[in-house]
Amino acid sequence: MSDRLDGNIYQNYSDVDLVRLALENKEGFYHLMKRYEPKLMRYIKRSTNVSRQEAEDILQEIFIKVYRNLNGFDQRLSFSSWIYRIAHNEIVNYYHKTKRHSNRVDLDNDEEEINTLAELISDEPDGYEKIVEQEDANRVKQALAELPQKYQDVLILYYLEGLSYSEISDVLRKPPGTIATLLNRAKMKFKTIAAKYNLKA
Repeated sequence: MSDRLDGNIYQNYSDVDLVRLALENKEGFYHLMKRYEPKLMRYIKRSTNVSRQEAEDILQEIFIKVYRNLNGFDQRLSFSSWIYRIAHNEIVNYYHKTKRHSNRVDLDNDEEEINTLAELISDEPDGYEKIVEQEDANRVKQALAELPQKYQDVLILYYLEGLSYSEISDVLRKPPGTIATLLNRAKMKFKTIAAKYNLKA
């Protein structure tokens, strides 16, 4: 590996390759950070109702913790789930420190994300189309926002972040079987809440 990577070369490196480079120099950590910055910012916004500035503050704290703990990362494991676990914990810590509570999914008024989640938790193949035709997407967001935090967490990580059961298990420190149970309960809970808004799920 060269000490310096241009914008095209580093995209071809695996997460583990970038971690190894990051352990050697700050240039490597910069590219690792750039790879995960947009993902983690979306995750923070999806998981909280904080302002853009607060989200950036949380992101900065996440990368500080990543940098400080990178030597302890087991390179045989998934870096993605490792960094998402740090991000999840930092979000929880933020709300503990500020004495604020977040009990809602904040998709930043992104209609595509709202409808994607509504589609994925619907048992009907055409559930997405029915919701779009019959209801305003904001009402889907309101229904999802009423889910308990533990259900929001697994729905966001699985459906929007695209993590596997195994990765979510690592992030939330719960067995894969528990993750599967949480997802099923989240779907059922959503359907109950959706009924209040006359949503088809």
